[in-house]
Formats: sequence, C-alpha cells, structure tokens
Amino acid sequence: MSRKPWELAFTAEPAEVAALRRILRLELGMWGLHDVVDEAQLCVSELVANVITHVGTGTPATLAVSMKGTHLRIEVHDPDTRALPVLRDASTDAEEGRGMALVDAVADRWGVLLCPDRKVTWCELATKLTGPGGHVRTPGVARAEALLDSYTAAHVPLGVGTRRLTSAAAEDTAIAAIADFLHWFRAHGRDADDMLDRAQMRFEAEHAVLRQGS
Repeated sequence: MSRKPWELAFTAEPAEVAALRRILRLELGMWGLHDVVDEAQLCVSELVANVITHVGTGTPATLAVSMKGTHLRIEVHDPDTRALPVLRDASTDAEEGRGMALVDAVADRWGVLLCPDRKVTWCELATKLTGPGGHVRTPGVARAEALLDSYTAAHVPLGVGTRRLTSAAAEDTAIAAIADFLHWFRAHGRDADDMLDRAQMRFEAEHAVLRQGS
C-alpha cells in the first residue's frame, strides 16, 4: 500500500483542532491505520495546543504526516525557534507542559528539530504494520493470505518455482478466487449477488469490531 507523506497548513487556533483531528482520522483510515487513530489524534491536539500556548493564537503552522518504516510520524511546524516544548509530569497540578507529557506517554519517541526558519515538533507512533508498505495483519487477512498462497500454488505448472506475489498479481489472484467462489455458489443454486451482499455485510461487521478493539 502506498502511504504518501502529506502536509496541511493551518492557523494555530482552538477551533482548528477538531478539523485537524477529523482530517487525520480520514487519512489514517485510508492508510489502514485504524489502530493508532486515537493516539495520533491526541498527539495532534497536544502539539497544536503547545503552539497556541507557547507561540501564540493565530500562528501560521503546518501539520505533516508520514511513515518512517512501520512508525507513523506526526510533525507540527511553527515559525518560533525560541519557544521550545516543556515536559512535565502529567500528574502535577501545573497545566504547562502536561500536553507534552501525554505525547511522551503514548508515542514511542518525540523530539524537536530546529531549522533556520522554523521549529518542528515531532512524534512517532508504533503501528501493527507488517512492513513499511504492508498492512495490518488481522485474522481475516492471515486467512486470506493462506488461501491466496494455496490458490496460487494450484495454478502454477509443475516444475515452475513459486515466488511471492506482487501487489497487482495478488489482486488479480484474489479477484479470480472470488469469481471462482461465485461460480461455485451458482452451481449450488445460490444467487451470486445475494452471496456478495452477505459477504459485504459480514466484512463490515467484522471491520467494526476490529476498529472498536484497536
């Protein structure tokens, strides 16, 4: 799966936080990273709040999101290289620095990068990805991969060595397998469209459970 880095310019104001959180949730959903949505949203909220508190409301800033290996990297850029984040114990009564303590608690690592014209406060979250361009491995995905492996092996001529499927080849194989199952349903007197609808309903129900548990 391709997960291209993206950036979004915004104005550091409390009203912007909710919009940034919504956009992040949508983007991570398209990346298949539902398991880190809550933590990522918390980090964005606190990094933006840090800019509002220590640099000032109305500061032009940028949210940048990318992958670093199997980690999700979140950056917030602002133009003030003097106001550095403060880390304090989240259990203390002082409000200042508690936001970065929350980031420190949920992120694998975080830091600050000082550039000539800006400051970059970043954090990285571990994901359940199997590889940088891979996917989150769930029981359903594991069963599908095993089925694809056996399906591919059954269609490889004797004496020809097998190799790992490319993404495009895997998609073609999966589609061929689905088509074969539809033929099987029709041969047994079942309606193919009805079977697809039932499969879609089951997929959506299982997907909802996985999202609730992540």
